[in-house]
Amino acid sequence: MSPRARSTLGVAGLFALLVLPRVAPATVAEQRARLPPPKACDDPVAGIWVSHQYAPRRGIWDQFTLTIGRDPADKKRLVGTIHNHVWAGGKEDEQPPPCEGHQDYVVVMSAEGEADGLTIRYDGLDWKVESQTCGGRVGYNIDHFVGTIDPALQEFQSLNNDGGEAVNEPTVFRRISCGDDGELAAGARPVVLTPPPFQPPSSGCGGLF
Repeated sequence: MSPRARSTLGVAGLFALLVLPRVAPATVAEQRARLPPPKACDDPVAGIWVSHQYAPRRGIWDQFTLTIGRDPADKKRLVGTIHNHVWAGGKEDEQPPPCEGHQDYVVVMSAEGEADGLTIRYDGLDWKVESQTCGGRVGYNIDHFVGTIDPALQEFQSLNNDGGEAVNEPTVFRRISCGDDGELAAGARPVVLTPPPFQPPSSGCGGLF
């Protein structure tokens, strides 16, 4: 697997988001169950968002952290970074197992995107290995997330497309911090979160989950 040039989802990506079949509810429920408590902030988009998911077919865990800020010159433009802690293991290995030659590394990407209300796109632009505990040479496909923020759950319900293994892959993020902006942090308020174990599936089109 080799790094890819940056791609733009644009209209095609948003179209896929709208017409994609609903995902299996267990997948979303399992992702949600692993996430830390949420944080509400004055800005519905900016902050630090985390995910924690397992791909059984590949035997790979991904733990993404999106650090999202707004461009002071254009509030619709988003800027920041994407970190991904990747490790190999079984479904029970929610944390990296002892190093026995399998992959365990952290990738960091500079990122930018766009916010249209609560619908956002957030694209990795480049990548490098920030740290590596196990395994050999790392190849990586750059991640591109598109979806909608649900302020009631403090969730960014997204699809990831990396042009390789992840094709319209459901990825659920929860905001855990307002970031370094003191004004946002001061305006933060606690969230009482009681999400359903999963959103009921539907045969219709629209939303992610």
